[in-house]
Amino acid sequence: MDGSPFELPIFLVATFAGALVAGLSGFAFGLVAASIWLYILTPLQTATLIIAFGLIVQGYSVWKLRRALDWKRLWPFVAGAALGTPVGVSILTWANPAHMRAGVGAFLVLYSLYALLRPTIAPVKAAGAAVDAGVGFLNGVLGGLTGFAGILVTIWCGMRGWPKDEQRAVFQPVGVAIFAMSALWLGVRGSVSADIGWLFLLGLPALLAGTWAGLKLYGKLDEAGFRKVVLALLLVSGIALLAPAIALFA
Repeated sequence: MDGSPFELPIFLVATFAGALVAGLSGFAFGLVAASIWLYILTPLQTATLIIAFGLIVQGYSVWKLRRALDWKRLWPFVAGAALGTPVGVSILTWANPAHMRAGVGAFLVLYSLYALLRPTIAPVKAAGAAVDAGVGFLNGVLGGLTGFAGILVTIWCGMRGWPKDEQRAVFQPVGVAIFAMSALWLGVRGSVSADIGWLFLLGLPALLAGTWAGLKLYGKLDEAGFRKVVLALLLVSGIALLAPAIALFA
């Protein structure tokens, strides 16, 4: 942040909104927060804070799901992510901010349109542990690069046709594993600076408040209607991030 009086409130509102959505849906903290953070923070600051805050939000949810975890199903995703995460972190340290914004925007648009418009298709039954590990690897690269730790696994779990509770018992632990590995790699590379630590402390109350509110609202709202609202907001955020890049070619 460059010292503008409006940047800290924007940062805190984005942190609260991301935590609220994550508390309700079990994922998407990074998608919501980064769509705003990338206007006022660097890609490295954004990804590092998503990882740090994500460990808190997702870690609590995984603790609540601990009795439902299926380690036989989880291990290929985690193993693949362990290989992909350092690749993503390495790319992160030299990423161009403008390219990052455009890339995140494009991903938000594609993901939200896919989730809103996807047709009913037969579940993927033939995929095995090797394919799951490949998805985990790509998810690890994306998680290390952007902090979006569970998006690809979330989409894949839906394609596998697993029930909602089973999906959440997979993509949330995988997200926590990627957050933890990303944090380790960022620490090893010396990428965690004092300004990131200060932003973490400033944002922690907003994160806790958003998580608490999201968990309180969980199950009280119409799930289908809320899902459409969240996806619509993600679509708008993605278009906003893409707008500067589109303007250059207009």
